[in-house]
Amino acid sequence: MPHPASRVLAVLELLQSRGRISGPELAQRINVDVRTLRRYIVLLEELGIPITTERGRHGAYMLVAGFKLPPMMFTDAEALALSMGLLAARSLGLHADESALASAQAKLERVMPDSLKRRLRAVETSVSIESPNALAMHANATALMLLTHAAHAAERVHLHYRSAQGEESERDFDAYGLGFRGGAWYTVGHCHLRHGVRGFRVDRIVEVHPLPVRFTRPRHFDVLAWLNRSIATLPRAHRVEVLLRTDLAKAREAFSPAIGLFEEADGGVLLCVRTDDLAWFARQLARVPFDFEIRTPQRLRKELLSHLTQLQKLAAN
Repeated sequence: MPHPASRVLAVLELLQSRGRISGPELAQRINVDVRTLRRYIVLLEELGIPITTERGRHGAYMLVAGFKLPPMMFTDAEALALSMGLLAARSLGLHADESALASAQAKLERVMPDSLKRRLRAVETSVSIESPNALAMHANATALMLLTHAAHAAERVHLHYRSAQGEESERDFDAYGLGFRGGAWYTVGHCHLRHGVRGFRVDRIVEVHPLPVRFTRPRHFDVLAWLNRSIATLPRAHRVEVLLRTDLAKAREAFSPAIGLFEEADGGVLLCVRTDDLAWFARQLARVPFDFEIRTPQRLRKELLSHLTQLQKLAAN
């Protein structure tokens, strides 16, 4: 049988999440009679939690609007920051369980004064955050949570993974961290099947099982840097080298960080890229606000001239 204190906390949780709930329904949800429920309500009030009671046959209970539930006490600015964070989460593929985001937002609003509620609703109706990738993949929320904990605690996990080709495999894995890139979440760490550092798409992870084994994470390991370098050096049809007549900071601002490898060189920054589509890369070059020199391949020069010719025709029309 649940301890009475657990049921009192369950009452508080229901009041947070539901806002207004009738006495009979609340009693039924925690499996007690109405008289016992009233004692629990009194206990909460004695703890300093203000509860409004509607009397009568169809009466109900609710938390007083504006009450800041300890230990989570948010200023207006903090509450707005949380609301913006929930809004941003939908664009980062974290809405596999949309009800969880809605529930979190509802709990925030339940205990806010009306003035702050209006400001939060203004955020929802007037702010739009574009997904970094129109085809952003929905992350496996359970896998994300388990891997985040495993990376923080330096605890090994066992992964059941399904590749893009549908091939399934299992491995022990030391998660160094997680990163969001190109519309998908990745976890990077030491793969005990391949005996090296590997990255895995979280949306392709079927199951994660914690293991009672600790590991040592490399100091200063940068998950996004590893992802960018790994993806930029994948085998492609064409190897490209372009000398950018600018400094390293401006070169990285002009391109996606994952486009290739940037290296300081005499006269500027050497950009090394592997791509299957030279026409696409020519369009990226045409946008940069500084001079550059194509070193290889020669075909890239032709693709760039072709693109510039098309732009001139469009400008003349």
